[in-house]
Amino acid sequence: MPSPFPECLQTPDGQTRLIKHFNERAIDDHSAAWSNLWDTDESDMWDRGKPSPALIDLLEQKADALSAITPDGKRKSALVPGCGKGYDVVMLALHGFDVVGLEVSATGVTVAKEYASNELSKPQEYNFGASWVDTQRGSVSFIEGDFFKSDWEQEKKYDLIYDYTFLCALPPVLRSRWASRMADLLTPGGMLICLEFPLYKDPKLPGPPWGLKGVHWNLLAEGGDGIIEDEVHQGPQGGSFTRMMYIKPERSYESGKGTDMVSVYIRK
Repeated sequence: MPSPFPECLQTPDGQTRLIKHFNERAIDDHSAAWSNLWDTDESDMWDRGKPSPALIDLLEQKADALSAITPDGKRKSALVPGCGKGYDVVMLALHGFDVVGLEVSATGVTVAKEYASNELSKPQEYNFGASWVDTQRGSVSFIEGDFFKSDWEQEKKYDLIYDYTFLCALPPVLRSRWASRMADLLTPGGMLICLEFPLYKDPKLPGPPWGLKGVHWNLLAEGGDGIIEDEVHQGPQGGSFTRMMYIKPERSYESGKGTDMVSVYIRK
């Protein structure tokens, strides 16, 4: 099973292929660089091969707090930025959400649409956990667009956003913009669910993936810039989010197993 950002995919000089691909690129060129990897069929460098086991378990074990249905009976909307081949988009829809997957690459959107069409017709067992309760599935759609631009946005905001390997793929200078965009795209009271990865990596080392220990809390709860280079301390909570849950998942991808954390933040 492929792992996201596998550290073993190294060039002869010891750098990962992914890090080397982004070395010395201007920030404004990163979107094009990701699209290039899709177009040259190199998504193996981050492809997960299946939806997040940690997210599946969270949705099923905390079903009351994370219900896909609003108190007035409407279906909640969800967004997965940097959705890759669409594994989590489809899984969220199978758990009842109306889900939008966002990808910067036209090739990536085409691949995701094909995956969703096949998977929704005959879902594989990896979409469900031990606490699965059958429910009416939601809708799935995919959009090509840059997360930091507004031209792809729909009129409504989202009730839930899921982030796994999106924040860790961004250069650290973009982290505060990531937090601001998340706040803008969520409804008041909406949930941002993060599978925090990688927490084992020294934040001073180059990425992607960039080490994120303490970064989510600093950005979302404290309202900081997310640049964490020394010991993590919790400061005043002046951010746009309140942390509702912080859980070490029993199941996760092999690349982060034992160190990953799942956090659920509520938009103030």
